[in-house]
Parts: sequence; structure tokens; C-alpha cells
Amino acid sequence: MTSLPGGSDHGGSSAEPQPLVCARCGTPAAGPPPPTWTCSVENGVRQYFCDTCSRENLRAIEGRLDSAWW
Repeated sequence: MTSLPGGSDHGGSSAEPQPLVCARCGTPAAGPPPPTWTCSVENGVRQYFCDTCSRENLRAIEGRLDSAWW
């Protein structure tokens, strides 16, 4: 079995998880991402968008445009 450099085999970090907010408007989510939110991976970074921002930019999302183009 191969371990990552740095020693720990426990995976994950000891830091507290950051509260989830919409990457576009900053609306906070209570708890885990609601099923109506959209998850996008842009340049290797996972971003979440609230249902309102997702609906307003549906065509751009379907066209696979990065959120910078919205």
C-alpha cells in the first residue's frame, strides 16, 4: 500500500470544513449542499451555485462555460 507524503494514513484534514456558500452570489447553505444546487469543477476547484444562480445561468451551464463567462 502506498501512502501520501507527509506521514498520515488517515486521509482528510483536521481543519474544520468551511461553510458552503454560492460561488456567484454568496448565499449560504444550511448544512450539506441542497439537491437543487449545482456543483461545478472549474480549473480543478469545486464550486457550488445556489438554485437561483443555477436557473438564471442554465444555458451557460449546459454549454459548459466557466462561471467567469456568465
